[in-house]
Parts: sequence; structure tokens; C-alpha cells
Amino acid sequence: MKAIFLANNKGNIDYVYSREAQEKLKGLIDIDLDNVYCQEDLESEPEKFKNVEYIFSTWSMPGGEEDKDDFARFFPNAKALFYAAGSVKYFARHYLEKGIKVFSAYAANAVPVAEFTAAQIILANKGYFQSLRMLRRGEFEKAHEYSVAHRGNYNAKIGIVGAGMIGKNVISMLKQYKLKIYVHDEFLTKEAIEALGAEKATLEEIFENCDIVSNHMANVPATVGMFKEKHFRLMKENSVFINTGRGAQVDEEAMLRVLKERADVTALLDVTIEEPPRSDSDFYKLDNVFLTPHIAGSQSQEVERMSDYIIEQFENLLNGKPTKYEITLEKLKTMA
Repeated sequence: MKAIFLANNKGNIDYVYSREAQEKLKGLIDIDLDNVYCQEDLESEPEKFKNVEYIFSTWSMPGGEEDKDDFARFFPNAKALFYAAGSVKYFARHYLEKGIKVFSAYAANAVPVAEFTAAQIILANKGYFQSLRMLRRGEFEKAHEYSVAHRGNYNAKIGIVGAGMIGKNVISMLKQYKLKIYVHDEFLTKEAIEALGAEKATLEEIFENCDIVSNHMANVPATVGMFKEKHFRLMKENSVFINTGRGAQVDEEAMLRVLKERADVTALLDVTIEEPPRSDSDFYKLDNVFLTPHIAGSQSQEVERMSDYIIEQFENLLNGKPTKYEITLEKLKTMA
């Protein structure tokens, strides 16, 4: 076999790789469209995979905790692995250390997250979320007053924490609006941030001065608990905190303490440490907290963008053209 589909949940392949995408792949390489191999197959018939050169996968790629399970050992002749999903941290190192190229569709997965965030920002600057909840209780005047207390989207200050692929996309999508965008990202220089059309700022400056604070930091040990009580206490009147990054990056108890005291401040959370939060959590009790069930990333038909990106990179690799979205050991250190 020249190429295989590899995933423990075999249904994920058909979910992410449309029939059209699979047929296109079949036209590029000898791949069996009727079989998806899993961890059990690797362990029961290891000789079967000796000559595999290209591996195509998505969510449920065989692997466990980062650096624990080396399934790359089953592919001594592999040249590249194409992962039609985002994070590759839990399996990529073993492949990279054996000289196997790894490509991720993290750029494709960044698009719907950025779309989701940009939409929330535009609505939040109108006081949409809390005013909607007030209106549902029949409090029309209160809802109207709360909404007009917000500055709207003209010259509003937007704080982007983390300008990786998602953060950059958010900034790009917001360019059509008259907004002032500030970025906190320790990996980007002042000049690089200015090239994005934004200004460099400290984390404290963003929380203190911005109408919206949106988290897009990578999920790495250094970012765990980075948003502390002192940051939420700095937030200006009627400001909004948006989290589509990771729940672990927030000191949730500290945030909730501030939100209980500051009814004007709103939290829009697509992620929490525990998903879903416990049924008795204050997340469900506070009028200024809005939860969504981790839906910002690719879902439904959006997932097909990931396989399209991956197949395009594979085709470029075969034809000797420049590729994008290749993961290196150095890049792996700062990826989510």
C-alpha cells in the first residue's frame, strides 16, 4: 500500500474527507478508499504497513498522551503524514524524529474560529448578549439602556491576546470595520504586529483599555492560568471577555468572583476547564456569562475545508511545489 487512512474512529474519515475529496486523493495516489486502519490493525498486523509512504488522518489519530505512544514505528518507509484537523501535539514528535514530514490543517480549522469570534465581537460592541437576555424577561427599557451604554463598533478598542493563525484571521476579518486593534503576543515584534494593522500592548493594557478582550493563546503549559483575577478587575465598564482558546488558560474561580461583582462585564465562553461545567456551576447562574458548547472550531460541512487544505498540500508535495502548514519540532513547541 502506498497510502492509507489511519484513525481509531473510522467514521471520522468519511466525516472530514468528503467523497469528492477521497476520489481526488485516489487520483493522486494508490489508496484504498474502502478501509480505514486503526491502532488495533497496526498492532495485530505490523508487517502490513512496512511500505506505506503517505498517511492520511484526522481526529482520533492513534496516539495517547504526548510522547507516550510511538505508532510511527509501524511506518519505516513513510515520507509524510497529513492530518486533516488542528493540534498534532499528542503524536507528531515521534514522526518528526523519524524524518517523516507532518502537515496539519490547523490553518483551515482557524477559519471558523475566527469567523465565530469576529461575529461575537461585532455583536458584543452593541451590548447584544445581555440586552437579549433582559428583553426575554420583558425588560425592554433596561435592555435598550444597557445596549446604548456600549460604544458600538466605531473606533471601539479590540484586544487580541495571541496572534497566531486564529488571531491573525480575526484581525483580518475585522479590517472592514473602523476598530482600533491591540495585540498581546510575546512571540511577535512591535513591527510584526503593526504590519497586521494593530498596536502592540501588554496584557494589563489590553484588559484595562479594550472594549473586547479575545483569547487566542496556544494551549501550552506556559499559558495555563494566565488570565488572573487582577486582569478581570482591570476590565473597563461594559467590556467583554471572549474565550475560544482553552478553559485552562483562565483562573475560573477568580473570573467568576469578578463577574458576580461586575454585572456590566460580560463573558462569552466557548471553552471551560470542565466541559460541560458541573450542573451547579455559577456559569449557569450569572446573567453576564454566556456559554456555547465548544462549537467555534470546524463542524458540520466546515470540516471539509480541512481535508481540502490537506489534499492541496499533498498534491503540491508530489509535484515539487511549495507547501504550507508543515509542522517542525521547533514549531511544535508553541503550537496548541
